[in-house]
Amino acid sequence: MNLLPTQKRGGPVVWSGIIAATCVLLFLLQQMLFLAIPFLLGIVLYYILQPPMQRLIRMGFSQNAATMLVGTVFTLLVALAILAAVFWKSTPSTSWQDMLGIYLQGGLDFVRHTMMALEQQFPILRQVQLAETVNQRMSAFTGDFIQSHLTDILVSAAGWLPSLLLAPFLTFFFLRDGLRFKKFLARAVPNAFFERTLCLLHEVDQTAHRYFQGLIRLTILDTAVLAFGLWAIGVSSPLVLGLIAAVLAWVPYVGSIVGCVLVVMVASTDAPTDPSVAYLAICVFILVRLLDDFVFMPLTLGRSLHIHPLITVLMIFIGGSVAGVAGLMLVLPLLGVVMVIGETLGRLITDPRLRARHRNAIALRTRQASHDLSA
Repeated sequence: MNLLPTQKRGGPVVWSGIIAATCVLLFLLQQMLFLAIPFLLGIVLYYILQPPMQRLIRMGFSQNAATMLVGTVFTLLVALAILAAVFWKSTPSTSWQDMLGIYLQGGLDFVRHTMMALEQQFPILRQVQLAETVNQRMSAFTGDFIQSHLTDILVSAAGWLPSLLLAPFLTFFFLRDGLRFKKFLARAVPNAFFERTLCLLHEVDQTAHRYFQGLIRLTILDTAVLAFGLWAIGVSSPLVLGLIAAVLAWVPYVGSIVGCVLVVMVASTDAPTDPSVAYLAICVFILVRLLDDFVFMPLTLGRSLHIHPLITVLMIFIGGSVAGVAGLMLVLPLLGVVMVIGETLGRLITDPRLRARHRNAIALRTRQASHDLSA
């Protein structure tokens, strides 16, 4: 339930401050990306593990005991999943480097076959040698990419692993000390603004809670539907592909394109002589994205952030230009939290009764402090 009055939305000055503050925070997060990504993962894990921890507390467990029990069970589940993945791939027939080359070659062959089919349908494309030109460009690009960038990407990914270990550490303390931190913030607020500040803290928490839990539900729905569609057309490892594509979709636009390319590469490699499988995979992916935009997202994320679509699209582009891929991922939840804080602060500052109460409280404390000095 929304505890804040919603009939008075922020004006242009408030919204200008919200957008400016979001851009500044995105810029600062880009400079501290080494900590921002583990912090974001820690928050996601916090909102995933918070419901079972609260259920244990209602059953009579203490805060520390519930946190330890939930954290232990989650760690064991992750360890079991890693062991299952290791033993499932304990004797791979080819190395991951060879598999990457095979899938990349399958994607290139699919593009070549598509270009040749277009040349057969449209003679003008054969005259401009479309297939040969695209083939040369793609061969040069893939060769330069593998030689120049792939090693750097792998080294950078390995460098990120130590920072990602901070995520479970942060999650543990979010679960154990989150309530104490809220009380610490509330004690620093003047008494005249105390009730509204409690509403503000609750609404910020609920906004983040709805967003991240909606994101998890959206990921599960996307994974299930995409995996079913890929399985129906005969693509290998449909569940893994569906999960990877659903997680990549967390990055607006860019993630969906990368996920589609990945699905097409696997589909074209599975059926090198039958390009219809890759075309069907593209159709399945587009259908899932349409369901995602018009059905799944309104049922999950659409109920979490009450932001106008125009502002949403504008902030996605601003987030990408200010902070790159990280900005695309962080801009919407960050905007939602800043929006709640900005609109609430705007109502607090412009409420004449609250300001009068605050001035009266200051005057009373001043008179009380100087009462014995007047004699």
